[in-house]
Amino acid sequence: MTSAGRFAPSPSGDLHVGNLRTAILAWLFARSTGRAFLLRVEDLDRARAGSEAGQLRDLQAVGVTWDGDVVRQTTRGPLYARAIAGLEQAGLTYECFCTRREIQEAASAPHAPQGAYPGTCRNLGRAELEFKRSTRPAALRLRADVTEFTVHDTLHGEFTGVVDDLVLRRNDGVTAYNLAVVVDDAAQGIDQVVRGGDLLPSTPRQAYLASLLNIPVPEYAHVPLVVNVDGVRLAKRDGAVTLADLATAGADPTRVRDAILESVGLPPGSLDHALESFDPSSLPMEPWTWPGVPGAGA
Repeated sequence: MTSAGRFAPSPSGDLHVGNLRTAILAWLFARSTGRAFLLRVEDLDRARAGSEAGQLRDLQAVGVTWDGDVVRQTTRGPLYARAIAGLEQAGLTYECFCTRREIQEAASAPHAPQGAYPGTCRNLGRAELEFKRSTRPAALRLRADVTEFTVHDTLHGEFTGVVDDLVLRRNDGVTAYNLAVVVDDAAQGIDQVVRGGDLLPSTPRQAYLASLLNIPVPEYAHVPLVVNVDGVRLAKRDGAVTLADLATAGADPTRVRDAILESVGLPPGSLDHALESFDPSSLPMEPWTWPGVPGAGA
């Protein structure tokens, strides 16, 4: 199977400049290493009508191309079911009846992050298990046998993070993100994952899960985020940050693309042109403060 990188947006609305910057960097990482570049729509949660088509148009507008057909998670249920069944057969799962609020209010293990699962349902007796089954549907959790796991990141080096008993299948029957992303990457031959730095803390969980499924852990690169003038991660509420809004403000997609390329020290122009100068070791490691509409006031 050909090695590949990928971009995997959730179709919950228009992509903003931060999303587009990550997509461009993922494309540059993949193409500079001779990998294919794939696009996967992570639509397990409710999708917003029309978002996927709009996202694909925006990616093409800034020059991001991909190989093969777009893959959607909602078509891949049998893959997830097989992975979960294997973990169940190995005795590595258990039912969990906790609500999100109960988890947030429970005392976590020392040094565990807020919201890490404290193991409330890990060792329920038969009678208690039967009672809880009668009160609410169960989620399915991984029975982890480690509390932390170390991954290597191309940009950040060794990173050790907390591993808890993460959810594999939600109580509404939907496969959880951490399981789906690991299975999808393996099935698609993705051995390079470039994504936003905010996802680095969850990476040890995913890498540990991959090891249990006998799946090779991909090469990771978590790139700096785009932030607003207050240093907060850029969001659509920050104004003109999507291609549609920026076009209304007078900036076409090529100007947005050029601003993104210049933010990582690359020359403006096509992505193929930028690829000739791309060097991951030269990427700036601090977040990029979005300057607003490209060319405004010039």
